[in-house]
Amino acid sequence: MSEKEKLELLEEIFDVEEPLQTDMVLSELEEWDSLTTLSLAVKVKELYGKNLTADEINAFVTVQDICGYLE
Repeated sequence: MSEKEKLELLEEIFDVEEPLQTDMVLSELEEWDSLTTLSLAVKVKELYGKNLTADEINAFVTVQDICGYLE
């Protein structure tokens, strides 16, 4: 999956109107909440068959961190 495809996937999960940038800090995004993290975990399980743990989610600081995980 290309970087652009990852960002598009995250934009869908985050349900944002403006495009996401890889350097955006998650804690500064109002869309980064428990519902978004749950949606992300479900999508990762669906696409990669991996269970995203709470520790892994808590380690994400930027959008790039999530993109890196999606490799």
